[in-house]
Amino acid sequence: MKSAVETLNPTRVRLSIEVPFEELKDSLDAAYKKINQQVTVKGFRKGKIPARVIDQRFGRGAVLEEAVNDALPKFYTEAVNEGELNVLGQPEVDITELKDGELLAFTAEVDVRPEIEIPDYSGIEVTVDALEVTDEEVEKAVEQLRERFAATNPVERAAADGDVVTIDLEAKVDGEVLEDGVADGVSYTIGSGELLDGIDEAVTGLEAGGEATFTSELKGGSAEGKAAEVTVKVTAVAARELPELDDDFAQMASEFDTLEELKADSRKRLETTKQYDQATQAQERVLEELLKLAEVPIPEKLLADEVQTRKHNLEHHQLGQMGLDLEKYLEIQGKTLEEFENETSEQAIKGIKTQFILDELVNKEKLNVNQEELTEHLMRRAASSGMSPDQFAQAVVEGGQVPMLVGEVARGKALAVVVEAAKVVDTNGEVVDLEDDEDTAETTEAAAEVTETAEAGTEEKNEA
Repeated sequence: MKSAVETLNPTRVRLSIEVPFEELKDSLDAAYKKINQQVTVKGFRKGKIPARVIDQRFGRGAVLEEAVNDALPKFYTEAVNEGELNVLGQPEVDITELKDGELLAFTAEVDVRPEIEIPDYSGIEVTVDALEVTDEEVEKAVEQLRERFAATNPVERAAADGDVVTIDLEAKVDGEVLEDGVADGVSYTIGSGELLDGIDEAVTGLEAGGEATFTSELKGGSAEGKAAEVTVKVTAVAARELPELDDDFAQMASEFDTLEELKADSRKRLETTKQYDQATQAQERVLEELLKLAEVPIPEKLLADEVQTRKHNLEHHQLGQMGLDLEKYLEIQGKTLEEFENETSEQAIKGIKTQFILDELVNKEKLNVNQEELTEHLMRRAASSGMSPDQFAQAVVEGGQVPMLVGEVARGKALAVVVEAAKVVDTNGEVVDLEDDEDTAETTEAAAEVTETAEAGTEEKNEA
């Protein structure tokens, strides 16, 4: 076999391949064997029909077609390896010459990963939010904990904001009661905004036994999005009583003996959360700066496929689960179809650039992924998917997605390297040392999450 590589542009090549006919012998033998198992000729046992008879009865052309289809992937792969190409997606193959007994010649056009020069990222500088926890935030956190321990007691008075009411609901559209528009014994906290628009105003001021009617757009069910006439009847009113904020509350709601200790712990938890948010913000902004520095040609077909994949996932998975179609989604978002498509294309370009640059950095820095890092990543991905780690691991192995997960972790490590070299300051002008905030494993995992977000939807398309 002889092969030559012609570079069409920085992201696409054409392979020209010539195969002497003797190198097709194995594929020809396989073709005769396959046809032998599929046809019947009187006078011959199935599978024992001579090649000359198959040629006479079914035509040499049918045998050649079968042999070529069998041989093309093998010779294409050999040519790719010989040319040391990093191909993306499937090739477009064109048979240019087929001379029986002499030669098979074909071309294969395919996208390839562009050669990328990693820019000097040591000068990257980003600004992140300062790590500040205010007294008001601590008080709010303690108050939220206090809300969880609130008691409710029945009262004989009109319902007010913050009360818990038990209600019966009936919804009508065009004067007809909906089959799924009746609900009894619903518990609702006035002011929570968890039910229909307008219900807070309707039930406020009603005592047990009182009812009111109001108009509201239904948020779900068979008449979702339609205006309905809703009748609400209050059957009970209960006041929420919050516990006193004292040491007794601290002992009841936590492992601490005093309220001050509880507040100190709340402050520490808020600081930890803000540290993680600050690190994530730094990683996102460093990645943005890295993408600006690097020149990355984008393969046109890969981009088109990626945009289509993202649109398909949105329409058939995310929106489908919410009971929306693309038209309704765009209406809610206040976007035109053109704006949506431009935004999707920009996101796809960012995802592809992120993957290309970080993969190149993985190779340059010779970064490896150990079992502990992979397990940590798998556990997080399992949690976000709603599956148990065992179920997720089984699905990953069965789907052949282990290399994909390894790639995600490796790119996270590559981003962590860039972040470590960058200068990160907060809005107060103070230098932020992210190594003080998280250990190495957590930094890598957080960076992996950032790269996943940037790549969201971008699939590995570098299989031959």
